[in-house]
This record gives sequence, C-alpha cells and structure tokens, in this order.
Amino acid sequence: MALNIKIKYFFIILLSIYSLGCNDFSQEKENKSSEILLKVLGTIQDGGIPHMGCSKECCSNYFLSKKSRIGVSSLGVSNLKHNTNYIIDATPNINFQLIDLIGNADPSKKLNGIFLTHAHMGHYAGLLNFGRESLNSKNIPLYLMPKFYNFILNNGPWNQLVELNNIKLNKIYNREKVILHNNLSFTPIQVPHRDEYSETVGYVIEGINKKALYVPDIDKWAKWEVSIVEMIKSVDYAFLDGTFFDEKEINNRDISEIPHPFIIESLKLFKELDESEKSKVYFIHLNHTNPVLNSESSEYKKVISAGFNIAKTGMEFFL
Repeated sequence: MALNIKIKYFFIILLSIYSLGCNDFSQEKENKSSEILLKVLGTIQDGGIPHMGCSKECCSNYFLSKKSRIGVSSLGVSNLKHNTNYIIDATPNINFQLIDLIGNADPSKKLNGIFLTHAHMGHYAGLLNFGRESLNSKNIPLYLMPKFYNFILNNGPWNQLVELNNIKLNKIYNREKVILHNNLSFTPIQVPHRDEYSETVGYVIEGINKKALYVPDIDKWAKWEVSIVEMIKSVDYAFLDGTFFDEKEINNRDISEIPHPFIIESLKLFKELDESEKSKVYFIHLNHTNPVLNSESSEYKKVISAGFNIAKTGMEFFL
C-alpha cells in the first residue's frame, strides 16, 4: 500500500516537472517565433533628467552621483524578420537611444523610419542630429501628420533637412494604418493636446500577434472623444501619459499651460478594469519631479499595488 502511494506521488511530481518544462519551452518558442520587438528607449518628459535649472533632490542626486541620464520618452520597434528598425519621436537623446536600438550602425542604413507624435521640443528636436553638421543622413523616412508636415517643410532649420535630402517626409492621416510590412503597421490616433505647430497623435503599433498603444501626451482623458478604457481593452500593452503624479508637483506652474492627466486621475478612471487589463498599462513620459521615478516612494508602490506598471528604459515586448 505504502509502495503504491509512493509510486503515485512519484508520477505526479514527474508529470508536474514535465508540464512546467513544456510551459517554459512554449513561452521560449513563442518569443523566438515573434517577429516584432518593441523596446522602451526613454521614459522622461521633454526636459529630461537631470532637468536644467532643477536643484531639487529629484535632480541633485543625479548631479552628485553622476548617474546616467534617463532618456526622454521614446519607443523603438525592430522587425526581426525583415531586419528593419523604427523609432517613435526624435528626442534630444536620440544619439544614445539609437545606439540602444541599432548599435553603432549608420542610421542611414539601419533606421527605416521615424514616426513623430507632435511638435514639442522633446519629440522632434533630435532631428537636427541628422543634418550636415552631424550625421548628414540620406533620405531617412519621416512620418508625420499634415499640419506637422507643412511646419517642417516651411520653417528652418527643419526645411534644410528636407532640401539636403537628410530626411524624406511622408504624410500620414488620423486613423489611417501605415503598413510597413505584412507583419507590422503603425496607426496614428489624434489626441487633444497643445497643438501650436502640429497635430498631436498617439500610435497603435500592431505586430502579427499583439498590439501596443502609445499615448505619451494628452491634455486630459475626458477631453478625448475616444474611451481610453476601451482602448486599453483593445490592445496588449498601453504606454500612457504619466507626466505628473498629482497637482503637488506643479504648484509653481499654471496647469492650463502644461495640461496632462495626473496618474492619480488615471488610477481612479481605470480602477474598474480587471487585473489582466490593468497589467497592460505602463505609465511613461514622466516629469523629472514625478515621485514614481523612485521605486522606494509611496507613490510608486501605490501604482504597483493597484496593478499597474511604470515604464523603464530597456524594457522589451514582443508583438
């Protein structure tokens, strides 16, 4: 009797080990078979960190310890099947962000497109690095909305990049899918934001298996005619505007000048999502004052305990 029980437990353990091994192998096989790799290249608001003129603890620690800078918000997308690479936004940190994406390769040969969200400094100022004073690139495709297209075409120094064939402009339109390959597409989705020189868009990046939503800048979720809750449900990953945690960070600024949804507002709006939906959300485009940048802070722990995530440079996702 005892021998039979021992034999029974032996086979149960053996079956469990086998099942675990199969699950691990299946996950590894899925990753290896995925053709689209999305990589977080930066997570900070336009001014970066350390932020110019900031003597607060959030920045002074970086000056004193000589920590590496954290790049301005950007995503890189690599098509592993077709050996092509794309970046969302040309930030002031695009030099080292491209190294993270394509190594030391010449962007003229290995960067197949730049998708711009809007004309605020942290999202397109890096284009200057493609001019003749720096890389002097050749016809790197630039994807942008009509108003932004005209702004680049008719204003210096940006139009010099066009005249010298450093970049090649491609006009895109709200909700019209840009098919790059049979396994990869980008769809711009217009959002309400301060549109002084251009429209503002987020992107849905779609691979063969999964989709990601990227909305780094928006005034307020309630101002958008689209339900952000339903958008989260429709994708597998959602990288969303988390610029400020709450109003305490900007008590020296008029919020109407720099409107963004506070993270605490988003937590309240998203609270009815089930756990699997909450886990899709990664807050990004974080102001240098945002306490969630400190993983030991109560604010960071509040976001994580609520089931959400904070985007970090170097994170990778297969689509």
